[in-house]
Amino acid sequence: MKLPRRNFLHLAAAALPTVPRFAWAQTYPTRPVRLIVGAPAGGGFDIFARLIGQWLSERLGQPFIIENRPGGGGNIAAEAVVRAPADGYTLLIGGAPNAINATLYDNLNFNFIRDIAPVAGIARAPEVMLVNLSVPAKTIPEFIAYAKSKPGKTNMASAGKGTPSHLAGELFKMMTGVDMIHVAYRGGAPALVDLLGGQVQVLFVGTATAIDYIRSGKLRALAVTTARRSEVLPDVATVAEFVPGYEASAWYGVGAPKDPPSQIIDKLNDAINAGLADPTIKARLAGLGGVPMPMTPAEFGKFIADETEKWAKVVKFSGAKPD
Repeated sequence: MKLPRRNFLHLAAAALPTVPRFAWAQTYPTRPVRLIVGAPAGGGFDIFARLIGQWLSERLGQPFIIENRPGGGGNIAAEAVVRAPADGYTLLIGGAPNAINATLYDNLNFNFIRDIAPVAGIARAPEVMLVNLSVPAKTIPEFIAYAKSKPGKTNMASAGKGTPSHLAGELFKMMTGVDMIHVAYRGGAPALVDLLGGQVQVLFVGTATAIDYIRSGKLRALAVTTARRSEVLPDVATVAEFVPGYEASAWYGVGAPKDPPSQIIDKLNDAINAGLADPTIKARLAGLGGVPMPMTPAEFGKFIADETEKWAKVVKFSGAKPD
């Protein structure tokens, strides 16, 4: 059947916007890609970003450039990605702080779940529950008994209000009924200094930050916060072994501005998951205390939604507000 000229032109014009979009996806990437990290160079987010960025550069044939934009608990970086074109050339290395911030901050200019498209998970890593050596407890049950015998006298340090370090401790308080006084620091390093000095008694902190102090015997690790034991600290129990259901891991993943071409998301997801299966990448993640977290975009989106809901309850319980 021969279409009238007007109908034919109308159909052709309607199809035009989709042709370049599909073509971009087929050839993606044709230029450098920015990976926005909401933390300074040298920290956990930056390390995981550079590891996956190098893999993607080698795998996809274009530079994946790390751009550090610290501040606002990761909100500055997230908003920069939200406002970027949805063409796959600006990506976010996100994580647990983004799920926490959804409730912690009252007036964000974006909705993380709505405005960031899930691309792929990278890894999850435990926090470690550390105590000063003056604390007599060597197990979680002993610590709970110790803290309950001294209500309001056990000081719990954190890397800052509303940080994963803080919320891991608040979740512990919520699930055990232990009364601990929160002492917020500007980062994990100064909190560790005061833990070593005995000004505070307990701290939840990332494995990479804690490992040397544990191995040297300067601080005692009571437990890791992931559901399973850490390969880096196989002899250290999990909190969940004594507090069923407890889980408070740090996690890292990749997001993009909403409504990107699905072919680009699928291509990135396939490349990242291939990296997570690579023995060299797996070994490097393990050395950082990380466990690969391969997921489809849909699975990663559900994971983010579940984490956001979980931490909303803890934020409300704690009454935490950002500085």
